Amino acid sequence: MKLAVQVRLLPTAVQAAALAESLHANLRAGNLGRPGSKRRTRAKGKPIVFRPEAAQPFDLRNLSIAPDAGTVSIWTTRGRCKDIAFACSTRTRKTLAESPRGESDLLHRDGKWLLLVTVDVPEEPLNADPGGFVGVDLGIANIATTSSGYRAAGRGLNRHRARQAALRRKLQHKRTKAAKRVLKRQRRRERRRATDVNHCVSKRIVAEAERTGYGIALEDLTGIRSRVRHRRPQRAAFHSWAFAQLASFICYKAHRAGIPVVFVDPAHTSQRCADCGHCSRRNRVSQALFVCRGCGVVAHADLNASRNIAHRAVAAWDAGRQSSAPAPDP
Repeated sequence: MKLAVQVRLLPTAVQAAALAESLHANLRAGNLGRPGSKRRTRAKGKPIVFRPEAAQPFDLRNLSIAPDAGTVSIWTTRGRCKDIAFACSTRTRKTLAESPRGESDLLHRDGKWLLLVTVDVPEEPLNADPGGFVGVDLGIANIATTSSGYRAAGRGLNRHRARQAALRRKLQHKRTKAAKRVLKRQRRRERRRATDVNHCVSKRIVAEAERTGYGIALEDLTGIRSRVRHRRPQRAAFHSWAFAQLASFICYKAHRAGIPVVFVDPAHTSQRCADCGHCSRRNRVSQALFVCRGCGVVAHADLNASRNIAHRAVAAWDAGRQSSAPAPDP
């Protein structure tokens, strides 16, 4: 929502506690290096700082929203500001009126005040007996390929990122304040473009699963950035791959529609034949071509991988439904 308001943002104890908890969580998970490493020591010794225009959290005690009137009442350092008009879509206004609200964040960006409101949306009952699973293979050349034949090409997004990378190189050579402002604006623009593409792709996949009564199968790609090595020309495209964001979009949209989501092991899904099960590195002829050396089937490589993901999801789902407890004594 966009607000017409003038307030001063100040860091609070809530923000300090959240940042401290985030730091300790990263230390426990080992994301900042091993104990005694320079990176871990530097992170532990660095004080918690706030940006001058950091987001300000609000809750139901110091912020109230009137969706029908389109106004907000906010408690600030100058007292309570009442009847502040906000702008949002009709669907968002309806959601604010019907759903319970949680914490909200007020932030100032590009000369505009934005209020990010968290709401609890009820989920549909989970489909405990899906007719099958739609396997989804995530990639860079093709953002997502499903076992039903849908393929979201990543050519447009990759071209946009290449143009943005060329523009960044030109602006970085200038080293002026104006160039830095343009770099910041272009970075946000590229991130919004990728987020919009992931929203559209995830919406299409969830709608297909909901229409057919199937579940959704995804690859568990946790830690893939540290496991996989690439040549220098491929590193930028690989590290800008927003597979985690796409998976999170699919998960929350699927949960809202009552569609089960299963994560499977991605090992050898691109080398195994979905028809005969023959697994060989030579089966993957190129990025887009798959030719099985066992049965001779020819298919699109991503489509074959998505079918393998769907098969593994069915096996995992059936194994989870089978109880290992002994039968009750009659």
